[in-house]
Amino acid sequence: MEIQVSHLLNSGLKINFHQSSPSLIFRCNASGFPVQRTSGIGKQSNKIRGYISHESFPFYSTKARGSRSLLKCLFSADKNQFKVPESNKLVELPLFPLPLVLFPGAILPLQIYEFKDRMMMQTILQTDLKFGIVYSDNMYGVVDVGCVAEVVKHERLKDDRFFLICKGQERFQVLNVVRTKPYIVGEVQWLEDRPSATILDDVEALALDVETQMKDVIRISKRMSGKPLKEVSDLRRNLFPTPFSFFVGSTFEGAPREQQALLELEDTATRLKREKETLRSTLNYLSAASAVKDVFQKQ
Repeated sequence: MEIQVSHLLNSGLKINFHQSSPSLIFRCNASGFPVQRTSGIGKQSNKIRGYISHESFPFYSTKARGSRSLLKCLFSADKNQFKVPESNKLVELPLFPLPLVLFPGAILPLQIYEFKDRMMMQTILQTDLKFGIVYSDNMYGVVDVGCVAEVVKHERLKDDRFFLICKGQERFQVLNVVRTKPYIVGEVQWLEDRPSATILDDVEALALDVETQMKDVIRISKRMSGKPLKEVSDLRRNLFPTPFSFFVGSTFEGAPREQQALLELEDTATRLKREKETLRSTLNYLSAASAVKDVFQKQ
């Protein structure tokens, strides 16, 4: 399996290795925000909350999607900068299955091709500019936990395609599919992290540990690629632990099933611990690869 490490805060960096651990990509734009793009489906298996049953949704190529069967939900019964509506309130939300995971706060560029998707966007642009993105792959179908995408910029092209810039907002769980035509609309319930049993100081310490490990991964990746070893800038950007944990999850771009598992967690400390373990494994691999490279260079 290929592991990719990329960080674009200063200059482009992408390193490719082959090993058995999950594929990770660290990718940010020049402003320091996580940027997501369409990515392949990793091979790592993770327990995910539930799926929406359907005939398989092809990957993100909105030109080539075929007809879809009736959908049915099959799911098992701190501080944050994102405004989350009342979690017990049910609302209807247009749904857009894609082979990627959107996190609160992350920036996502999209191009909309298909007629039914263009119809959905027409409605969204005339209302509240929001729709739900749910992760989908050909093996398992569509999951039932996703993230609201708010359109912050859009352009309608001459051939009626849309180019959108979206930002992740609150998380949700699909409880029922209201209709599938002309586009999918689901009844959703909002999700937010529950009060953690871990005291606030411990959560803050976890966030600091995760930031340190991210910096170490970026530093060793730059050294292996021959990039200048400049000091890695502040990754926290004054974020509280919960939004920071979403930021970290959004950088694991090459492992969408791991990202989905992180998105579904409702405890900030648990999410940070899982991210810390993933970063530690990545760092161990990169350190070993760097040592092997040094040996060969000396010969």
